[in-house]
Amino acid sequence: MLSIPRRAAETSATAGDGMAQGAGESPHGRDLRTSAGTHPGESGGHVLDLPPDRTAPGTPAAQQGGTPDDLRDVAALAHRVEATMGHVERVLHAAVAERVARAGVVSPVHGDLWADTAAIVGGKLMRPRLTVTAYLGLGGADVDAVAPVAAAQEVLHTAMLVHDDLLDHDEVRRGRPNVAGATRARRAAGGVHGRALDDQAAAAAVLAGDAAIAESFRLITASTAPAATRVELVSMLAAGIETTVAGELLDVTAELLPPADVDPLLVAELKTAAYSFRIPLECGAVLAGARPELRTALALIGTALGLSYQLTDDDLGVFGDPQATGKSVLSDLRAGKRTELLRLGLARADAAGRAVLDRHVGRPDLDEDGAREVRAVLRDSGALDEVRALTRRTAHVARTLATTTLPGPLAGYLAGVVDDLVGRGH
Repeated sequence: MLSIPRRAAETSATAGDGMAQGAGESPHGRDLRTSAGTHPGESGGHVLDLPPDRTAPGTPAAQQGGTPDDLRDVAALAHRVEATMGHVERVLHAAVAERVARAGVVSPVHGDLWADTAAIVGGKLMRPRLTVTAYLGLGGADVDAVAPVAAAQEVLHTAMLVHDDLLDHDEVRRGRPNVAGATRARRAAGGVHGRALDDQAAAAAVLAGDAAIAESFRLITASTAPAATRVELVSMLAAGIETTVAGELLDVTAELLPPADVDPLLVAELKTAAYSFRIPLECGAVLAGARPELRTALALIGTALGLSYQLTDDDLGVFGDPQATGKSVLSDLRAGKRTELLRLGLARADAAGRAVLDRHVGRPDLDEDGAREVRAVLRDSGALDEVRALTRRTAHVARTLATTTLPGPLAGYLAGVVDDLVGRGH
């Protein structure tokens, strides 16, 4: 595992000093290089001293000093990425359609399970796009090698969504019934009710997620990459899943703990950064035959970007504009979600502010008036400013690593990705 140390990140966020970046350290500085995602050449620790972030949040890469030739190279890479993504989408949808058809031959209920899963596959395709970007940006050129591997990232994401919804007791995804919700409606129409109906819905979600995980591995084997490369990719994906499970477990058990006893940055690193950013980027690098030091750089970029992404998401979950983000500003507070924003709010607020947080956060019936009081405490205590500074600093880590370690077009493209993802909704 490769991550951004909490102490260094927080120091940089509050003091604006350079950040010492140690490859292979957890947010608490523990050496976790023996965990998922390590490769020969990654275990040699190194330190990157970063300058203070002077870039305004959300500044596009095109405004950060690139020459016209640089910008043309980035644009050319972006064009190739989007052209390749068209092939990835065709592979993805063909694979899912084949699963639906084959499942229907086995049994109608199996066909229904895959049809319900297929209904939530797709979207922004951020993870496949990262794999394609790393592959093309590091010299890869075989579309048939990268497309199935990129599609596997999206199918794995679908599996994680299905299981995450089950853990959160959600039966709606993107405004429509998810696997559990569709199964519940189907079984209820057939006369099933009570505990049996709950069990049927939960079982469908567990099995659909498992089936999607299996399909993500099958897709990797469909790549035209050499056999040894495919074996390495399968191993990398398996390690990423194990890491994500560890993060999900920490997230679930955090509900039993006081917010002050939870480490939200570690949860974000394990649950979000690993499979959503680090693994997709590393898979593209492995396919391209990249040198170990480039793979290490992409792993660190993915981890920093994942942390920034989650910090931004948590910010928008309380202070965002639902019309712009499509994300509720009440649900996280009602659930008492253990975020870095909440942890810092409890740590920085005075006794009266903590009383407000204790009274309102975690209330299922929290209304906008109560949420407004919570926001005032988070803002007045300095917690919001501190989280946003930390978000900028982790984004700065990702951007600086990209622009100082990667080939020019790939560096410029990923710098733009950092700014787009972290600046969304603001």
